[in-house]
Order: sequence, then C-alpha cells, then structure tokens
Amino acid sequence: MENQNLAIESYALGAFQTNAYVVTNTDTNQTIVIDPGMEPDQLLHALANKNVVAILLTHAHLDHIGGLNQVRELTKAPVYIHPLEQEWLTNPDLNGSRRWNLPELIVCERAEHELEDGQTLELAGFHIQVLHTPGHSPGSCSFVIGQHCFGGDVLFNQSIGRTDLFGGDYETLMISIQDKLFELDDETIVYPGHGPKTTIDYEKTYNPFVTGMLR
Repeated sequence: MENQNLAIESYALGAFQTNAYVVTNTDTNQTIVIDPGMEPDQLLHALANKNVVAILLTHAHLDHIGGLNQVRELTKAPVYIHPLEQEWLTNPDLNGSRRWNLPELIVCERAEHELEDGQTLELAGFHIQVLHTPGHSPGSCSFVIGQHCFGGDVLFNQSIGRTDLFGGDYETLMISIQDKLFELDDETIVYPGHGPKTTIDYEKTYNPFVTGMLR
C-alpha cells in the first residue's frame, strides 16, 4: 500500500463548513495544510504540534482563505496558489469577502509560490501532482498524492462546484472534470471543499451532473 506514512485530517470550518485538510507525514511530522477556512480555531489547535511546511490553496474564495492569515502567523509556512488567483488574496472584491457581512474584509499577503498545471511538488516527503482544474474559479487547482485527490470545489459527492460566481464557467468545469479528474484511477479518493469524501468511480457512476457526459 502506497503512502503508508500519510495521515489525513479534515475540519469543516466556518459558516460555509469548508473542509480544511491537514496532511501529515507520520514518519517526520512534516505537514501540509490545504485550504485554511474561516473561523480556524479548531485547525490552529490541530497544527500546534506539527511542523507545517506548506499551505496549498485549491482556490481563493473567501471561505477557503478565511483562516490563511492566522495559519501563516502560526506556522510561517509558504503559500502556493495558481497565478490566476494570486491577486484574489489581496482583493476583497475578487475573493468575495466584500459581498458578505463579515466583521472585516479578507485581505492576505501574496503567495510565495505560483502553481503550474502538471508540475510535481516535493513537500513533506510526498510527490504532489498539480492539476489546473478551472471552472468553479479561473485558478482552481487539484492536488493529487497517490490515490488521494484534494479537489476544492470542482467535484463533490454527487454534485459539482457552482459556476455563477466571478470567473466561473460551466463548460470549463465540465472539461476539468472530464479531462483531468476522470483521468485519475477509479479508486482515487476525492476530498472536496465541502461535504463528504467520494471516489472517482462513484462519481462516474452516480453523479447526476456528469454521468451523461462520459465518453
């Protein structure tokens, strides 16, 4: 079994119940955080005794970056994002936080690293494949570690990401699912930005939004 030293914890954070993932190499305690959501106290507590080496962002909507400043302050870890959403971190109009009645707007520093489609990140002792999977947002990315895929708001358990927000596009999302995610092994586990995990095979079979488009 591959990645026997990989442990995954998930935390549904904030009013949007956004899944933040903590991926740890149990041999070294080196850890990757994926999408530090809003109201991150539970996440911060979980990270207190871990060596966080990177913060990966599937995209930069407010509910996925709401806790970024706090996690950065705690861990001093560098942030990775697709260049199409680099400016979203600093702009409340782009990340959507100006639309909501929040105590304060979400404004973060720019990410230290920009992602490229098809690249492999070597972090925490893992090989992490980066897939650019736009449609929900222009810079949406999915991160694949072995048979684990952290897909943000692209593909959900029997659903798909919304495309009515700024920069969203339904046809682009369908192409991302068909040509990127559905090319993964059927047994790949998908860890979405909201809701329960699923598998590629299950979504090919039971997802009503995508079953009709399979080639």
